[in-house]
Amino acid sequence: YYNTGSSGTLLLLVVWNLLFCQNVHSLPICPSGAANCQVSLRDLFDRVVMLSHYIHSLSSEMFIDFDKRYAQGRGFIAKAINSCHTSSLATPEDKEQAQQIPPEILLKLILSMLYAWNDPLYQLVTEVGGMQEAPDAMLSRAKEIEIQNRRLLEGIEKIVGQVHPGVKENDVFSVWSQLPSLQAADEDSRLFAFYNLLHCLRRDSHKVDNYLKLLKCRIIYDNNC
Repeated sequence: YYNTGSSGTLLLLVVWNLLFCQNVHSLPICPSGAANCQVSLRDLFDRVVMLSHYIHSLSSEMFIDFDKRYAQGRGFIAKAINSCHTSSLATPEDKEQAQQIPPEILLKLILSMLYAWNDPLYQLVTEVGGMQEAPDAMLSRAKEIEIQNRRLLEGIEKIVGQVHPGVKENDVFSVWSQLPSLQAADEDSRLFAFYNLLHCLRRDSHKVDNYLKLLKCRIIYDNNC
C-alpha cells in the first residue's frame, strides 16, 4: 500500500508498523483493570493518542485498499460526501473551532462519536467476514479496528472520570441504519454502502485523532506545545 522508491524503504516501513502495532498492543489502558485504574492522566492521554492514531492509520489503509479494489470508475466519492451517520453531531471543522470548545464538551463529543461506531464496526466485521471475495487483510483490519475502538472508549471514559468526574455521560448518539444497504443484492448498492462506511470511518477517526491531540496539548501541557 506504499509508494516507495526502493525495497529498503518498504522494509523500514514494514518494520516500523510492526513495532508500532506491538507498542499499541502492549499498552493496556488500565493494566490493573478498569475498576482499579491507577494510570496518570498524562499516561492516559499518551495511550489514547497513540491508539487513536493507530485506528486512523488502519481505517485509512482499509479505505484505500477498498477504493482500489472495488470502487474505481464507479463515482462513489461524489455520493459519499456529507452522508455519514455521524453528520448529525456538531463537530468543529478545524483547530481554531476546536480550541473554542471547553475540554469537557469536546471529550463528550469524542465519546459520542466513538459510541456511534460501535454497531457499524460490529456489522462491518460480520459482513466483511461473509464476503467470499474480500481479502484476509480487510477482515483482519476490520476486527482490529472494532477491538481498538472499544479500548479507546474505555480510555476516554477514564480521562473524563479524572478531568471532570461530575460530568454525566453523553446520551446523544447517532444511530446507524445502513445494514440493509450492506446486505443489498445489487452489487453497486452494496459496494457503495461499504465504500461510504469506510469513507466515514476514515473521516471520523481522523477527527477523533486531531481532537485528542489538541486536548492533550491543552490539558497536559497548558497549550505549550
